[in-house]
Amino acid sequence: MEKNNRMRTHIQNTVMRRVRIMHALRPIASSTMLATLLVIGSLYLIGRKVWVAKVFANMPNPAHVASTVRFFEAAFFNTSSIVQALCIVLAFGFVWLVRELLRSVPKRMLAY
Repeated sequence: MEKNNRMRTHIQNTVMRRVRIMHALRPIASSTMLATLLVIGSLYLIGRKVWVAKVFANMPNPAHVASTVRFFEAAFFNTSSIVQALCIVLAFGFVWLVRELLRSVPKRMLAY
């Protein structure tokens, strides 16, 4: 009987240790955190490949929307394919992050 109790206690300790680990890792592995890491990682890698300050220095006045759109379109299509892929990943990650943040807001707050 005593051996059975010790074994049950050992199994309970093992299971509870795993439950605590999963509970601690849950915020790290959440969709919001993954989307945030995707956006930050994409921005970092784009910054390593492109001289962002020069892009903004060459950009036309943002008040002229058509010129700005044409500028970013030309900048996108005239850069390397790695930067293009990173820009697409960045856009996907940003949309995913906004979606996850909107899902986390209580529906009652959105009604007001």
